Amino acid sequence: MYRVASPSEFLAITGVGIEDIKLAKKGWILPGQSCTIFDVSPVNYTFEVQAMSAEKLPFVLPAVFTIGPRVDDEQSLFKYAKLISRHDKLSSHVKELVQGIIEGETRVLVASMTMEEVFKGAKEFKQEVFEKVQLELNQFGLLIYNANVKQLVDVRGHEYFSYLGQKTQMEAANQARVDVAEAKMKGEVGSKQREGQTLQNAAKIDAQTKIFATQRQGDGKKEEIKVKTEVKIYENHREAEVAEANADLAKKKAGWTREAQVAEVEATKAVSLRDAELQREVERMNALTRIEKLKAEFLSKASVDYETKVQEANWELYKNQKAAEAILYEKEKEADAQKATADATFYARKQSADGELYAKQKEAEGLVALAQAQGVYLRTVLDALGGNYAALRDYLMINGGMFQEIAKINAGAVHGLQPKISIWTNGNSGEAHDGAGGGGNAMKEVAGVYKMLPPLFKTVQEQTGMLPPPWMGTLTDSNVN
Repeated sequence: MYRVASPSEFLAITGVGIEDIKLAKKGWILPGQSCTIFDVSPVNYTFEVQAMSAEKLPFVLPAVFTIGPRVDDEQSLFKYAKLISRHDKLSSHVKELVQGIIEGETRVLVASMTMEEVFKGAKEFKQEVFEKVQLELNQFGLLIYNANVKQLVDVRGHEYFSYLGQKTQMEAANQARVDVAEAKMKGEVGSKQREGQTLQNAAKIDAQTKIFATQRQGDGKKEEIKVKTEVKIYENHREAEVAEANADLAKKKAGWTREAQVAEVEATKAVSLRDAELQREVERMNALTRIEKLKAEFLSKASVDYETKVQEANWELYKNQKAAEAILYEKEKEADAQKATADATFYARKQSADGELYAKQKEAEGLVALAQAQGVYLRTVLDALGGNYAALRDYLMINGGMFQEIAKINAGAVHGLQPKISIWTNGNSGEAHDGAGGGGNAMKEVAGVYKMLPPLFKTVQEQTGMLPPPWMGTLTDSNVN
C-alpha cells in the first residue's frame, strides 16, 4: 500500500527491512511493515503552576507554552515518533509529561528567588524558565516555540499582590492630596503678598505726593542772602562731587583696560553708591526746605539743575562704560584670532614633523632590510664556497667587475703609447724575447703562453698579495723565472 503524509505530518515506518524506524513523507508500505502517521505541528499547553518564593509566599503562575517536535533535526523526530507511538500528542500522557517538566523546573527556580525579584524581573525569569524547560524537553525531541508567562496571581488566603496594589494606590492618593494642599497654600500666600505690596506702594506714593506739595507750599520768604549762600554751598558741593566722580571715572577707565569684569562690577557699585548719595542729599535738602522754608522758585531751579547734572553724569558714565565694553570685545576677538592662528601654525608644523619622521623611519627600515638581505646573500655564497673567505673575496671582485675596471684603467693609462710586451718562457735561454722577434710554429706559441702564467701569477702575488683561484692552478714554493 502506498501512503502519503500531509504537509504537517510524517510517516513512521517499522518492520521488515528496517533496523529501527524510518521517517518519510511518502512511500510504499510492504507486507510485514507497520506505518504510523504523526503530526508535527506545535500545540499550546496551558498550565497554572503553584509555586512558593524564597520568603515562603505561595502564588499561582499562569503560563502558556507552545511546544512541538524539532522538525529540522532527524534525531529529534525519531525521539518524538517513539514518544507518541502509542499516545496521541493531545493525550493526557504527553500533556502530563510536559506539565511535569514545566512545573518542576519552575518551582525549583522560583524557590531560589524572592517575590520582588520574580515580580520585577519578569523578562529574566521567563528566559530562565524557557532555558531550563527546553533542556529537559530535548530528550523527547520537543522544542519550545513560544512561552508566555502571564500575570502572577495570589493564592486564596495569601493576598500578597492585592495588598501590594492597595499600598500603591494609597500612596498615590496621599501624594495627590499633599500636592493639592501645597498648591492651595501657595495660591493663598501669593494672593496675600500681592495685596500687601499694593497697599505698600499706594502708601509710598501718597507720602511722596505730600512731600512734593509741602515743598511747593513752603514759605519762600526767607532772606535772599541766606538762600544764595546755601545755593553757593550746594553748587560747590556738587562741583566737588563732580570732580571726585571724574577722578573716579579716570581710575575706573584704567582698571577697565586691565580687567573688564572687575571694572564692570566697580562701575555697578559706583552707580549704586552714587544713587545712595543722591538720595541722601535729596532727603537732607527736603528737611532743610521744611525747616528754613526756602523760596519755591530757587529750590525748584536748584532741583532742576541738580537733576540735569545727575542725568548728564549718568549719560557720560553709560557712554564710557559702553566704549570700554566695545574695546574689551575687540581685544577678546583679536586674542581669539591670534589663538586660532597659533593653533593652525602648530598643527601644520606638527604634521610636517610627523611626515619627516615617517620618511626617516621608512628610509631606516629600507636600509636595515637591504643590509639584512646583503647579509643573507653573503652568508649563502660563503656557505656555498665552504667557508673560504679568499674565494668569497675573489668572487665578489669578479662579480663586481673589478678586473674589467682595472683593465679599462690600465688601457686608458697606456692609450696613445707604444708599449713593448714581454713574454716570459721557461726556455733554455731563460731570457725575455721581443714580441716581434719570436719564431716557431703555432704549438710553440701556445706552450709559451702557458709557460708565461706561473711567473705572471707570482708577480701579481708579490705586488698585491692575491693568489689565483684554485681552478686556475696553484703556485709552488720554488722560484719561477
